[in-house]
Amino acid sequence: MANLEELLRKNEAILSGHFRLSSGLHSDTYIQTAKLLQHPPLAELIGEKLGRKFIEASPEVVIGPALGGIILSFVVARFLGVRSIFAERKEGRLQIRRGFEIKKREKVLVVEDVVTTALSVRETIEVVKTFGGLVVGVGCLVDRSQNHLDLPNFHALLKLEIKTYQPENCPFCQQGIPFFYPGSRQN
Repeated sequence: MANLEELLRKNEAILSGHFRLSSGLHSDTYIQTAKLLQHPPLAELIGEKLGRKFIEASPEVVIGPALGGIILSFVVARFLGVRSIFAERKEGRLQIRRGFEIKKREKVLVVEDVVTTALSVRETIEVVKTFGGLVVGVGCLVDRSQNHLDLPNFHALLKLEIKTYQPENCPFCQQGIPFFYPGSRQN
């Protein structure tokens, strides 16, 4: 598999502009992994590459927050030979629905496409814990966080240094440049 950053660029998944991220932060760069994961052969290769990082953790189920983590959860779970589920928002909070379940003490791997503040990942971990599941790791395609993320057994396929701004300090807002909400959670 080619370098992940090259694949993202080739598939026009690294966008430039003024973006309001699902975290509420602003940035001049957005990673739209769906542009890459829409290609099943690439998605499967990525799922295998990320899944290999967690073989020793022996997860029994892989969960991702909707929407970004759904495809990734599936391809990682397929490689590992385990179930794939997702958490989705209802009334503003992540929940497991659609008849999905996590058994008490079941080993769970949490995956997400892009991590900036890890808010969705932390919410997903809390959902897993409410069922009594054991989080054995957290994986993502792209880590664009600016600080150390205190997540269990954390692995990212790509670390990108991308500047983010609090809304009140955003130079693009100060210039009156309109922003775009490319994520699944509009603020």
